[in-house]
Amino acid sequence: MSAFLKKLARRRVPLGFACGVAVLWLARPTPRLLWTGLAVACVGEALRVWAAGHLEKSREVTQSGPYRWTRHPLYVGSTIMGVGLAMASSSAIVAVIVIAYLAMTLTAAIRTEEAFLRQAFGDAYDRYRAGATPAVSRQFSVERAMRNREYRAATGLVLASLLLILRMWLRDTYGA
Repeated sequence: MSAFLKKLARRRVPLGFACGVAVLWLARPTPRLLWTGLAVACVGEALRVWAAGHLEKSREVTQSGPYRWTRHPLYVGSTIMGVGLAMASSSAIVAVIVIAYLAMTLTAAIRTEEAFLRQAFGDAYDRYRAGATPAVSRQFSVERAMRNREYRAATGLVLASLLLILRMWLRDTYGA
């Protein structure tokens, strides 16, 4: 694991804020694409909430909920959110920025996380990766989702949505 990937994975949130400023500056939301994109972004956040409500971070190889079908449902949810917000912005330049950001930072995060899981859980993680483990049943828990701080992503989505709505209103009202 390269030091660059570790740094990139750790700095993905501040980099996301920097990209967010550029996205808002370049966004040209239209009502139809704004609402369609925000609906897509909400689907991504719903997947993240579902995953966070099953995740026992650093304690086990989680295999319930969406982890039955994908090793990284939080990152899949983030990708869906990013695609939705790019759609909502109605800007090809924004779409390129979002895709580049997601490709770089989530790839780094996945590699870093998989290295940690392999080191912490060894064969258990390798069997899970290979699909050689039985399905695990665990109930979704709002408390677990809160403990995993999923409220941060939900708050970020609400804030980004409000800023895109404001951007559309300013453009329509003042031509800004």
